[in-house]
Amino acid sequence: MAAAGAHRPGPLKQQNKAHKGGKHSGSSQRRAGGRVPVKAQPRRRLRDLSRVDRRHQALQLRRQRKEAVLAEKRSLGSRDGPPHLVAVVLLHSRAAAHDTLRLLQGQDGAVGRAGPGGAGGFALLCPRLKQRWRFVTAQAGDLHTVLDLAKVADSLLFLLDPADGWDGAGEHCLSCLFAQGLPSYALAVPGGPDLPPKKWIDARKKLAKAIEKCFPEAKLFPLHTEQDCSLLLRHLSTQKQRPLSFRARRAHLLAYAAEFVPGQDSHLVGTLKVSGFVRRQPLGVNSLVHIVGHGDFQVSQVDAPPDPLSLNPRVVKAQKRSQDMEVQDDSVNGTNEMEEDVKVLMKADPSKQESLQSEVVPDPMEGEQTWPTEEELQEAEDSLKASRRVVKVPKGTSKYQAAWIVDDGEEGSEKDDDEDDDIDDDLMEEAVSQDGESSEEEPGEEESETMTVSECLRDDQYDGKMEEDEQMLERYKQERMDEMFPDEVDTPRDVPARVRFQKYRGLKSFRTSPWDPKENLPRDYARIFQFQDFSRTRKHLFRQIEKEETEGASVGWYVTLHVCNVPVSVMESFKEGKPLVLFSLLPHEQKMSVLNFLVRRHPSNTEPVRAKEELIFHCGFRRFRASPLFSQHTSADKHKLERFLRPDAALVVTVYAPITFPPASVLLFKQRSNGMHDLIATGSLLSVDPDRIVIKRLVLSGHPFKIFTRTAVVRYMFFNRDDVMWFKPVELRTKWGRRGHIKEPLGTHGHMKCHFDGQLKSQDTVLLNLYKRVFPKWTYDPHVPEPVPWVRSENVLPEQEVEME
Repeated sequence: MAAAGAHRPGPLKQQNKAHKGGKHSGSSQRRAGGRVPVKAQPRRRLRDLSRVDRRHQALQLRRQRKEAVLAEKRSLGSRDGPPHLVAVVLLHSRAAAHDTLRLLQGQDGAVGRAGPGGAGGFALLCPRLKQRWRFVTAQAGDLHTVLDLAKVADSLLFLLDPADGWDGAGEHCLSCLFAQGLPSYALAVPGGPDLPPKKWIDARKKLAKAIEKCFPEAKLFPLHTEQDCSLLLRHLSTQKQRPLSFRARRAHLLAYAAEFVPGQDSHLVGTLKVSGFVRRQPLGVNSLVHIVGHGDFQVSQVDAPPDPLSLNPRVVKAQKRSQDMEVQDDSVNGTNEMEEDVKVLMKADPSKQESLQSEVVPDPMEGEQTWPTEEELQEAEDSLKASRRVVKVPKGTSKYQAAWIVDDGEEGSEKDDDEDDDIDDDLMEEAVSQDGESSEEEPGEEESETMTVSECLRDDQYDGKMEEDEQMLERYKQERMDEMFPDEVDTPRDVPARVRFQKYRGLKSFRTSPWDPKENLPRDYARIFQFQDFSRTRKHLFRQIEKEETEGASVGWYVTLHVCNVPVSVMESFKEGKPLVLFSLLPHEQKMSVLNFLVRRHPSNTEPVRAKEELIFHCGFRRFRASPLFSQHTSADKHKLERFLRPDAALVVTVYAPITFPPASVLLFKQRSNGMHDLIATGSLLSVDPDRIVIKRLVLSGHPFKIFTRTAVVRYMFFNRDDVMWFKPVELRTKWGRRGHIKEPLGTHGHMKCHFDGQLKSQDTVLLNLYKRVFPKWTYDPHVPEPVPWVRSENVLPEQEVEME
C-alpha cells in the first residue's frame, strides 16, 4: 500500500544547476579537466574505515603487541634465547650468599656449571624444564659492580638478613638502583632455621613491614630447602619483565669469557676477544661498542663458537665426557670447545664502519674570508721599509743578527722583564737553599733519639677533621647567603664597576628580551657536534630500529667479539672479578656535544653542592667525571644560573659529554676525601642542545639616601661618577616592586638621582640587574676511580647549627 501511494515528481519540479568548482578548485583538477584520478579513491577508502573495521584493526594491533611480549618472555632462558641472567645482590653484610648458591646448584635434575676464570658466578641448566640461568654475585658495598650488573641483568635477587633486612650500605645501594632503573626482582631470606620458630615468624613479620615501603607488592621467599629454591626459580622465570628504556634499543652482553691478544707495536694495547650472549637487539659488526667504565671501541670481527651453556650439547666421539658430575668446570674445557669449531660470522667493512672521532678538529683559518691583494702586500712592504733604522753593528753581522741588537734607548723597556726574571731566579734560589738546608738537617735528625708515642696523644688527624668542618661551615654560610640575598654582589671599590662588569649587559625584560644563541661562543663550541633538529633525528633513528632489522648477530646467539685497540687494564679488571659489560652504540653516540640533565637533589644529601664542582655522572650505560653548571628548569628561551644545587626544586645540569639519545637515567655522585661516592642527585636526560642559553645574573644594590615624591638620591651602588654614567641606560628596580631609572649623577663619589614609578620607602633597597651568558668548562673525563665501600657520614653539620654573622 505504501509503494502504491508514493509521490512522484511532476513536470513542474524545480531543476537546480549542478555545482561547478570554478577558479578556487585545485590546480591538479584544472589540469585534469575536472576528472579525479583513479588512485585517489582507494586511499580515501583506507582512511575512512567503518567502526567495525577500526575495532578489528585495533584488536589486531593489540594482539600483535601481546604476542611479541609473550615471545620475548618465552625466549628468555630457553634454548633459542640467552640464559636468564640473575644478579644476586647482598643487602646486608651478614647475608649468607654461599649457602644460597649451594642450594641453587643442588636442584634435582639441574646441572651446575662454574663460570670461566674471571667471569664469576655459575650457570644452572635444567633440561627437564627447558630453562637455563646464569647467576652472578655482587656485594652491596661494591657500587660499580652492582650498577653495571643491574644494567644488563634480567632479574635481581636481593638477599636480606633475617633480623635487620638491610644495613646502611644496602640502603645506599637500593637508592642508586631505584634511581638508575630497577629490572624485575625477587626478595629472599636465607638462614631462617637458625632461629626458633616463634622468633622466625616475628622476624618475618618485621621484615614484611620494613620492605612494604620500598617494595609494596613484593613477596618474601625463604631459602631453607631445595623446594624453596624451586619456587624461587619458577617465580624468576614466570614473572613479568620490567623494561629499562636505555637498554631496550641497544644490543648488549655480559662477558662470559675473555682473552687478550697483545698488539704488535705495544703489549699495553691489543685485541680483546669477548664472548657472551647477545641480548635485546641484534649486534652489528660495523657499529661501535662501549665497554662500561673504559670507553668506546671498534669491532673488527664476530665469531660464533659453540654454546657452552647449551641444553642439548653435541656429543663428540673423540672427546666423550662423563656426565656424572653435576658441577663442571668450564675454565679449561671451554677454551678447547671454542678452539674446536669457530665460525666467522662477519668481518667489519671499513667503508661502512663507524668512526671513533668524538671531537671536531677546529680550523683557526676557517673564519678567514679574504686574502691580501697585491696592493696590500706592497703597502706592507713599504711600511717595513719605512720602519727600518740604521744601527752600528760589528763587521760581518747578518741582517737577522742585526735585528736583535738593542740600542741604548731600548734598554729601559726591557728592564722590567729582566727584573721579573731576577725575581724568579731569587725565588728559585731560596727554594733550593731551603731544600738544601732541610736535606742537611736530615742526618742530624737521624742521630737524635726516637721514642714511641701513643696514638691518643697524636691529634694531627683530629685537627684535619676540624679543618674539614671549617670548610663545610663556610660552604653552609655561602649557601645561606645565596638564599637570603640571591645573586647580590658588592661593588668593588678598587676597580671601576664598568671594568669589573664589562662582560655583563642590562635587559629590559629577562623573559622577553632577545638573546642570540650564536653570539660570542667559546672556542670549545668548535669541537662539538650539533643536530639541526635533535628530536627529529631521534624519532627517525628509533623508527629505523623498530622497522628495519640490523644485519648482525641475532638475539640469543653466543658470539665472540674482536674489539680493537683495547688497553690491557680492561683484561686485568676482568681477571679481578669485575663484570665486563658491552653496549652497542647508536649512530652519533660517540660524538661530543652539550648534554642537559633534569635532576632533583636526593633526600639523603644535605651538604651544599656548588656549581662547577667535579661530580661523577652515571648516565644510562656511561659513567664519567665533569664540572657542571646548574640552571633553572623553565619553558622560556633563557635560563638563570643557580650557584648551588637547590633542595626544593628540579634543576638542569649542563655538561660537555658524548651524545646519548634519551630516555636515559642519570645519577650524580660526589667523591669524598676518603674515596667514597655519595649520591647527591637523580634524574633523567633532558636534551642534547648546545643552544640552550644559561644566563648568570649579578645584582648591584644601593641604599636610598634622600627620598622625595618619586625621586630619590641613591648611594653605595657605585663609587665614582663615570660608573654612574656608564650604567645610566639600565633599568632599576626595588625589593618592594618599584621600577625606575638613573636621571643624573651627583658629585664624584657615586651618588645618583633616580626616578621611580611610585613613592619609595626608606627601608627599601634599590637593585640593578646585570646579565652574562655562561658556558660549561671542558672537564669531561671518562675515567672514574673505583669507590671505597660506602659508610654513612657522621660528621655532617646540621643546618640549624649554621649561624649567620
